[in-house]
Amino acid sequence: MVEPVQEYRLVLVTGPSGAGRTTAINALEDMGYEVIDNLPLSFVPRLIEGPSIGRPIALGLDVRNRDFNATALIELIDRLTQDPRVALEVLYVDCSASELIRRYNQTRRRHPLAPAETPAEGVEREIDLLAPVRVRADHLIDTSEMSPHDLKAELSRWFDRGAATRLAVSVQSFSYKRGVPRGVDMIFDCRFLKNPYWVESLRALDGREASVADYISSDPRFGPFFEKLRDLVLFLLPAQLEEGKAHLSLGFGCTGGQHRSVAVAELLGNALAEAGWPVSKRHRELERRAAAVLPTHQGEKA
Repeated sequence: MVEPVQEYRLVLVTGPSGAGRTTAINALEDMGYEVIDNLPLSFVPRLIEGPSIGRPIALGLDVRNRDFNATALIELIDRLTQDPRVALEVLYVDCSASELIRRYNQTRRRHPLAPAETPAEGVEREIDLLAPVRVRADHLIDTSEMSPHDLKAELSRWFDRGAATRLAVSVQSFSYKRGVPRGVDMIFDCRFLKNPYWVESLRALDGREASVADYISSDPRFGPFFEKLRDLVLFLLPAQLEEGKAHLSLGFGCTGGQHRSVAVAELLGNALAEAGWPVSKRHRELERRAAAVLPTHQGEKA
């Protein structure tokens, strides 16, 4: 049976108000994307019912959409991910709460979720609302310290098919307890490696810490595993590029998604970047934890 050919490259662009979503949409339009901003979520599936327009599509989605809610957006992402005709990427343009508040105070604009209140209250509500969507993003760009020019350059690196940029690679860690992430091309199980969780001094840390990575690397099985993993991925990337892929997603799982999978994802991401491949790194469980405590921290600041 012949599998359906992917006819649509679709980029969903979202993120908190003031983070740079409009700048991102305009940049994608300059790269040749068909751009539609603030299309109601219920209309999105209709885009792929007709013939392909022959170029990628970028859709801007935010809280101003008349039927917007996080659950509906996640359901839409699930539906499009399962459609064999669609090559879907979710771009989340992020920014720290303090910087968003500063930008609103500077421009004196009202926040769409707090038109009669302070921008800080609107920022808090929106970040809380979008937290589940943020976790589902394929590309996460934090603009807290970026100028519009910097953001456009970063987007060009990832999304400009006419530029010299090669196949983009994303590596992400996850916990098997919470299930395998959707849309990952290749998954590697890291649970055979020594677990730092059982070391009291390392338990509260994560795989981004040098002490945790050193502990995992000291496992006699780590060296041969990582060498073969790196060689395999470096061998496959040119072949994937020749096949016409624009993005390859690699997943690394362990029990809790905090130590082993994070460390391996970080180390491989660094190795691929050193080899000249554009790489983004995501840590699903660490981001979920950060999102879970964010509203409390914001309340303390307010």
